Amino acid sequence: MSNIFTPRTGKNPNSPPGSGVRGLLNLPLIIVAVVVVAIFMSYTPIDEGSVGVKLRWGQAVSTLQPGFNIVFPLMESVVLLPTRTQKYTFEEQLNAYSKDIQAADNKVSVTYSIDGTKAIKVYQRYGPNFLNTIITPIINKRFKEVFGKYEAEKIVNERQKLGEEIEASVSKNMPDGILIGGVQIENITFSKTYEEAREQAASAEANVNKARQQLEQKKVDAERVVVQATADATARITAAKADADAIRLKGDAEAAALQAKAAALRDNPGYVALTAAEKWDGKLPTTFVPGSAVPFITLPRGQ
Repeated sequence: MSNIFTPRTGKNPNSPPGSGVRGLLNLPLIIVAVVVVAIFMSYTPIDEGSVGVKLRWGQAVSTLQPGFNIVFPLMESVVLLPTRTQKYTFEEQLNAYSKDIQAADNKVSVTYSIDGTKAIKVYQRYGPNFLNTIITPIINKRFKEVFGKYEAEKIVNERQKLGEEIEASVSKNMPDGILIGGVQIENITFSKTYEEAREQAASAEANVNKARQQLEQKKVDAERVVVQATADATARITAAKADADAIRLKGDAEAAALQAKAAALRDNPGYVALTAAEKWDGKLPTTFVPGSAVPFITLPRGQ
């Protein structure tokens, strides 16, 4: 009954003395701790090679540059986009057909980055996974278009030109804000049937080239023989002409000598007798053939 008339003071009779005061003293510490945690959570560092797109309640509101940045927890967040060149290699090979309908599996890679001044636009249109939402589809489409303009043989022989044309087409059709550093064709694999046919064609061409070289060599050898034969014939003709000229000159000389003798005999009748006397040894023949003439010397009259 005594408890009914006990005045109420608002205090718990079982609480220790001074507990309410200590609670009031701990309140500033709690507030400071909350503020420190909030500041710590709002600190958002961004490394070089990236920019941040600040989202406020999910809406892109600004671009954050590398360095120290402050965002409000719970209501704001940051999505990082790369401004440094990145490389991506397609996990699956791109299948494409050449102009002459030869199938090929191609290992392709791409280097890309984001224009930091247009990061918000890229994020708003394509999201943080822009590589899969826009870059990959464009490369797939443009690669097949350009690849289909080349015949298989030209693809093999003009691979660099093909790669440059694909890269130009991809860059031209890539949305504003996404930069393409390059498109690389790391490997091209045609069907086994085509590869075998190409090897056979290469072998046949090699045999044709070899036969052509042999034919050219035979032509050169034949020309060499003709040249040698012509030189020999020319030498023989020259020698024959020289011999003929020598004989002609000798004959002319002998004829001239005979004409000179004939003229001498004609102009000097006693030249024959003189010549015979000069050659006679003064002896008469000991044997005479019947009816033959006896050698004599005609002496001039009055001797």
